[in-house]
Amino acid sequence: MNTPVTPEQQAEIDNLRESPRQTLRVISEGMEQHLYTAHPVLDHGFVRVVDYMGDDAAICQAARVSYGRGTKSVQNDEGLIRYLMRHWHSTPFEMCEVKLHVKLPVFVARQWIRHRTANVNEYSARYSILDREFYIPAPENLAAQSSVNKQGRSEVLEGDEAARVLDLLRQDAMRSYDHYEDMLSQDGQQGLARELARMNLPANIYTQWYWKVDLHNLFHFLRLRADAHAQYEIRAYADALCDIVADWVPAAFGAFRDYRMDAVSLSAGAVSVLKRRLAGETVAQEDSGMSMREWREFQEIWG
Repeated sequence: MNTPVTPEQQAEIDNLRESPRQTLRVISEGMEQHLYTAHPVLDHGFVRVVDYMGDDAAICQAARVSYGRGTKSVQNDEGLIRYLMRHWHSTPFEMCEVKLHVKLPVFVARQWIRHRTANVNEYSARYSILDREFYIPAPENLAAQSSVNKQGRSEVLEGDEAARVLDLLRQDAMRSYDHYEDMLSQDGQQGLARELARMNLPANIYTQWYWKVDLHNLFHFLRLRADAHAQYEIRAYADALCDIVADWVPAAFGAFRDYRMDAVSLSAGAVSVLKRRLAGETVAQEDSGMSMREWREFQEIWG
């Protein structure tokens, strides 16, 4: 695996980490350990924390609308955070923010950008030339199309078929980048403008951006993208972010895990079926009021 950061970026990171500054603002000791550290994701990608604001106490402070940390104990703060999460009181979580530097394949970025409740500034291929870096899946992540889920994968490709697909991915990526370079203005040729030459590049080329988001909307992102049903590539980034957030706001992340990530949401029909089952009734899909797909999802959880 190649190093995910350039020598220039690593020099900047090293310089920043070696020059700590005193501050009067509240800090999170867990998050301080992540500042400016590039956490590798996929083959060439990374996530790193550039800046952040707030901690668990900031959530409670906003909920109580008080000054400072007050007289409440850590245990009381955790109880309040769990109450806020349990009852969907989201505004206090918006008091915490994080700014991330992310390097990711373009096709992952196009999924990611659908979360519009954030501030984004992306590396511009209109002004700069993109690096020759492409996401090539590891063999264990090459899978056929699912026959029951139009958005999902099925069995992992093996042997000659896996090798054939990997060769095509590499060849197409390299060929398109060769043509990209050929189209740019160089060697005395007039060439094509960068903003036009980039249109020939594949969706697995890497881009970079700064992404700033509050904790409430970051939790929404993680609930969807760290889910087992999410596409593996974006889930890899979400999993890395989960580790960071758990160190940043441990009480809030614990509540989020319990009441969002690992929780189950029930429809009125599902509640009715559960009550009937608890009363000793045998309930089949035909008299449940659920569609076949709803029933299958219900059975996956409740049997």
